[in-house]
Amino acid sequence: MSSAPSAPDDRRFVLTLGCPDRPGIIAEITSFIAEFGGSIVEAGYHSDTETGWFFTRQAIKAATVPFGIAELRDRFTAVADRLGPDTEWQLHDAGERRRAVLLVSKEGHCLHDLLGRAAAGELPATIEAVIGNHPDLAAMTEAHGVKFHYVPFPKDPAERGPAFEQVRELVDSHDPHAVVLARFMQVLPAELCEHWAGKAINIHHSFLPSFVGARPYHQAFARGVKLIGATCHYVTAELDAGPIIEQDVIRIDHADEVRDMVRQGRDIERVVLARGLRWHLEGRVLVHGRRTVVFN
Repeated sequence: MSSAPSAPDDRRFVLTLGCPDRPGIIAEITSFIAEFGGSIVEAGYHSDTETGWFFTRQAIKAATVPFGIAELRDRFTAVADRLGPDTEWQLHDAGERRRAVLLVSKEGHCLHDLLGRAAAGELPATIEAVIGNHPDLAAMTEAHGVKFHYVPFPKDPAERGPAFEQVRELVDSHDPHAVVLARFMQVLPAELCEHWAGKAINIHHSFLPSFVGARPYHQAFARGVKLIGATCHYVTAELDAGPIIEQDVIRIDHADEVRDMVRQGRDIERVVLARGLRWHLEGRVLVHGRRTVVFN
């Protein structure tokens, strides 16, 4: 399931970069692009005064670049070297097919939403496969022409190592740009969090850092909250504490019961996960420590 490819004239090479802030960074980058006649069609900048770090995202019209992405990367290496040894950067071709693998359990609202967006050409990636620790969502997945893999998990957490290894092999066989935990109700072991660092994305049905862990709507109901939300974040070994990509909320009142909160919360989860995944796939999210800069 994939979005329609961009027209050749719309194709872009996307540069994302973070480095210690100092005068002249923007001039260094734009001068490099101007030297070969490149046209910048989208640009974002952010200087974080607290950390002293500079961030940018530049989209260059591919038709104005007289060579391919590989040579562009080679040439830009000299610029990155001049900006300093701590410079972190990536260059990718937005016209190249991006790949995503989804991990699920029993709840299908996020899976259904992403499959529908992919079918409508609204998701900038191919959904290569869906992997579930329950078989419940196989029919929904296969109805969209996507392969479903069922990997059963033992009840004892201490015995789940082989199951996680099977999931890892299945995911890695697709070499995905994103591994999406679309309400996958298993905690990834630390080694998998490290292995998929920067591309494992979770949707948590809470406005983190409030109500981490299981049953957040029940926790929120017990506290009498008036706003519930959802958080899309990168997965780390620290439970529900990875860098946040996107969040949103919806208002509730005293008449809403837990089932009402769950129903309304699912709507927010769908939208927040779709936004966060799109921004990740489009190279709009730069991670620095526990924080993110999102050029949306």
